[in-house]
Amino acid sequence: MPVRRLDELKPGEKGRIVKVGGTRNYLRRLRDMGLVAGSDIEMERIAPLGDPVEVKVKGYHLALRREEAAGIQVEA
Repeated sequence: MPVRRLDELKPGEKGRIVKVGGTRNYLRRLRDMGLVAGSDIEMERIAPLGDPVEVKVKGYHLALRREEAAGIQVEA
């Protein structure tokens, strides 16, 4: 499966997180939200101006800034 950045997925596309990048505090925040390697994720919606993006992970709906989504790599 090809690896893509989360922000490149279109609404309805799904993938599995393979890598999450960022600072230690940022990574802790994402981990607390369930955004960790091996988690299945679905792009639900992209705001009209592209920011934020809404995803579903582990049954939860989350809104991320587009730059946050760009630091998450998924197999799609």
